[in-house]
Amino acid sequence: MNGERPRGRLLAAGALGAAVLITGAGCTWEGLNSLPLPGAQGRGDGAYEVTIEMPNVTTITRNSPVRVNDVNVGSITGMRVEDYTAIVTVSLNEEVRLPANAHAKIGQTSLLGSQHLELFPPPDGDPQGTLSDGDVIPLARAGVYPTTEQTLSALSVVLTDGGLAQFETIAQEFNAALGGREVDTREVIEQLETTVSGLDAQRADIIAAMDGLDRLSRQINDQTDTLARALAQMPEAVALINDQKQELTTAMVSLGDLGNKANQVIDAGGGQNLVANLRDITPVLDALANAGRDLTRALSVLITFPFPQAGIDNFLRGDYANLYIHADASMPRLAETLLLGTEFGNRMAGLEGYVGLAPTPPASVDPFSLDVPRPEPSEENPFAELLAEEPGPDATPEEAPR
Repeated sequence: MNGERPRGRLLAAGALGAAVLITGAGCTWEGLNSLPLPGAQGRGDGAYEVTIEMPNVTTITRNSPVRVNDVNVGSITGMRVEDYTAIVTVSLNEEVRLPANAHAKIGQTSLLGSQHLELFPPPDGDPQGTLSDGDVIPLARAGVYPTTEQTLSALSVVLTDGGLAQFETIAQEFNAALGGREVDTREVIEQLETTVSGLDAQRADIIAAMDGLDRLSRQINDQTDTLARALAQMPEAVALINDQKQELTTAMVSLGDLGNKANQVIDAGGGQNLVANLRDITPVLDALANAGRDLTRALSVLITFPFPQAGIDNFLRGDYANLYIHADASMPRLAETLLLGTEFGNRMAGLEGYVGLAPTPPASVDPFSLDVPRPEPSEENPFAELLAEEPGPDATPEEAPR
């Protein structure tokens, strides 16, 4: 019995060793991180996997946490290399919802060196779709935050070769320059504050002025060819002015003399006469302005006199013109209309005006009072005796011979 018990233990140990060898032949052993950790995020039911192309995985390992807003929502399940690119596979909890265009970055969890993979929406605020099982985050949306080593290395460059030692010298010289001038320095700072406040209050005007300057610059740029031609012609213009310098000087001197004479004229009259003349001419100018349309219409006849411009197209055809004139030069017409409408027309009305007599109103003559020669009685006129009888003084008009 006792001999069989050790033998059974050896058989059990051999079977366990064989099982380990068989398992080792089916997978690669990479330490404890190659095995899933119990209780890790992203291992439960409904979890889904996402593949991420990373430019550099630094020191991150499998089972490292995956975070969204500093909350663990999954873990890294695998890492491999394809075409010089690191491929990281992560497993996320079922309730994790991210846009399909999410970004991924490796960051440092603590100063001791532990790292995690962070997932976040696009920084431009334009989420699209929903991240789901089997999706791939490309290399363009992946990256690595600066590590502690990189930060300390950059700081060492600043502290050693960045001129920090010279900063102490600058501070000492600055203190030496301001020593004993604290009051003046304070006043300068206060005035500078006032100036900056004034500039801040006039920001709109400054921006408008800059916009106007920008528009002016664009216009000048559009007129480059014109400006080039003007500059090319400028020497000729300057030479011409230089040749006429004497004439220009004389003209300016004469203009000055004219101004002096005008001042003397105005001062001699006290300026009152000029003011009175200007005041008196105002009604004339007003009347001229009011008659502007009538004046221009009347003056338009001067060019085409005696034909009005409105009718010149009706009777002027080519090289000839149609003109019909009816003139009555008879004595009765001249007596009635000669100088009609004038003072002489009234004096010369009628034939009396031609002989220098005052015109008299027309008068009708009684035909019965005319001295008509009486015919002699004859055989041909038996009524001659009746016509020759004189009516008595008491005769009535009915008894008078008719």
